[in-house]
Amino acid sequence: MDIWKPNVTVAAVVEQDGRFLLVEEETDDGPRFNQPAGHLDEGESLVEACAREALEETAYEFTPTELVGVYQWPRPQRDITYLRFAFAGKLGARDTLRRLDTGILRAVWLTPAEIEACADRHRSPLILQCVRDYLAGRRFPLDLIRHYP
Repeated sequence: MDIWKPNVTVAAVVEQDGRFLLVEEETDDGPRFNQPAGHLDEGESLVEACAREALEETAYEFTPTELVGVYQWPRPQRDITYLRFAFAGKLGARDTLRRLDTGILRAVWLTPAEIEACADRHRSPLILQCVRDYLAGRRFPLDLIRHYP
């Protein structure tokens, strides 16, 4: 008997001067935009995973300070359901010598209008929803999440 489990992911919602940090990544459907995001690794907290993924995909240090939201999205193919924890936070220094993760084509800063205009190239509908929630002021304290190492 198969046991169903969602894929737990984290995403960094990074805004600076009215622009949001996204990545363009190679997918089976061609290049797509996403927030810096990825899967939770065994043994790490959601906050640690978000900081790690942001660094690996953008070369920017990122410190999550608030939870923007939790999103459950079954892909249209119904083969995978994602459970995404999206975090806002503080952007740190960029390591200009760091290579981006395999599959990441580039990091790019886009305005909300530009993000909406390229919605047909988003990896999922969660990208635009996270930006909208962020702009609506949705923020929750990190102590909402308990991690037991």
